[in-house]
Amino acid sequence: MQNVKTRTAKTTGGRIVRLAGAAAVLLSLAACNTMHGAGKDVSAVGHDVSRGASAAQQGITNSTGASTH
Repeated sequence: MQNVKTRTAKTTGGRIVRLAGAAAVLLSLAACNTMHGAGKDVSAVGHDVSRGASAAQQGITNSTGASTH
């Protein structure tokens, strides 16, 4: 009779491990998607800052007649 209990415990433990693994995979995929979106947002902000800096530099150059070289 003890053999049946041990076998049942091992089967239940295996199910828990498989379910935990599947949950980890699903969460990893969701996190990957979130990080991809955040990366796009950060990149867009960087491009906006760069364009703003270029426009400011151009404005200073135009108003002072200074050379950019």
